[in-house]
Amino acid sequence: KVLNMTGQECDSLKVNDKVFKQEYNEALIHQVVVAYLANQRQGTKSTLTRSEVRGHAKKPWRQKGTGRARQGSIRSPQWVKGGVVFAPKSRDFSKKMNAKAKEVALFSALSQKIRDEEVFFIDDIKSEGKTKEMVAFLKAFGADKSVLIVMDNSDPKVLRACANIKAITTINSALLSTYEVVRNAKILISKKAVEQIEEAYGK
Repeated sequence: KVLNMTGQECDSLKVNDKVFKQEYNEALIHQVVVAYLANQRQGTKSTLTRSEVRGHAKKPWRQKGTGRARQGSIRSPQWVKGGVVFAPKSRDFSKKMNAKAKEVALFSALSQKIRDEEVFFIDDIKSEGKTKEMVAFLKAFGADKSVLIVMDNSDPKVLRACANIKAITTINSALLSTYEVVRNAKILISKKAVEQIEEAYGK
């Protein structure tokens, strides 16, 4: 069914089974989501070890006879401004995934959302830039949790109307990912966005 922005049925749409009717593959979806999140990490954290902090290597006082605890270096971790034990260093967290695997995971996630009746096909998503319009739009679909709106273009008025609503994520169909599909409770896809998705993946 294709619905309008008030939730009323206005048309029907035949979708490609290759994209919207695939078996649920939880293991692959998990693998793709983990890789996606890993690839978002900058990996730029870095602190200094005892060999890198400033300070001399001389023993601060003799081993015995002072009444104080024995110390070998002022750069030891227990000293103020000393080095960090097992200091985190810059590293690359990225994981590689085959393009075909990512594609299959996306199809699987979308298909399961449809089986769970959490995907709605919308005739046209448009707005005058008013937040109250998008609030009414969400209410028509009972979308009180996280919602993903998939559009065929980046309409600035729709983006402005959604900007103040925390639960909404707006995305262009070309940027649709498995992560965005699984992290949102409901998905609202425009009719033209469906055509773009099928054109890109359904061959």
